[in-house]
Amino acid sequence: MVIVGILFYKKFKKEKVAANRRILENQFKECILSVSTSLGAGYSTENAFKAAKPDMLEMFGEESPMVLELSMIQRGLKMNIPLEDLLKDLARRSGSGHLEQFSEVFEIAKRSGGSMSRVIKTTAELMARDIDARDEIDTVLSGKKMETNIMKLVPFGICLYISISSPGYFDSLYGNPKGILIMTICLVLYVAAYFMSEKILDKVSREV
Repeated sequence: MVIVGILFYKKFKKEKVAANRRILENQFKECILSVSTSLGAGYSTENAFKAAKPDMLEMFGEESPMVLELSMIQRGLKMNIPLEDLLKDLARRSGSGHLEQFSEVFEIAKRSGGSMSRVIKTTAELMARDIDARDEIDTVLSGKKMETNIMKLVPFGICLYISISSPGYFDSLYGNPKGILIMTICLVLYVAAYFMSEKILDKVSREV
């Protein structure tokens, strides 16, 4: 059970990191849309990111990931760190492909002297459509994940029900070497099916 606990802890930690990344991506999408609006009103790029913070505070609260990241960006700008470097650092720490793509596009546009307002607006719209589509797919997948979790618990539920309703029913399976061998094989098959289902769901989630 210690080994099982370690495996489940690693799985839970991985899922928590992925969930936090999704939250940051969704909040970053709203931040970029706010920056795009400020740029259209004539703000400089740096001031547009500063102006986005009150909007994010109102939408997500003071302890939200995007508000904390915007606070770090503001501190970096006060220390004369280029905005593109701050965005690259944010993308690297987040591990998000969406943020990494945005930081690369932003850096190229900054170097080439292109219209930042148009570039950011176009990128923000594309990112918003991509993230919204991903969220819709996640909604569908969440139902499949729930079905998978129920199927994982069914064998234990059946065994528990029979053990309570018919005491001694499993004695022939756990009280002799042959029964123990059969149930061990069944357990191995169950564990293999469990990891196979997890692998399939993880692969689909990564592709999304």
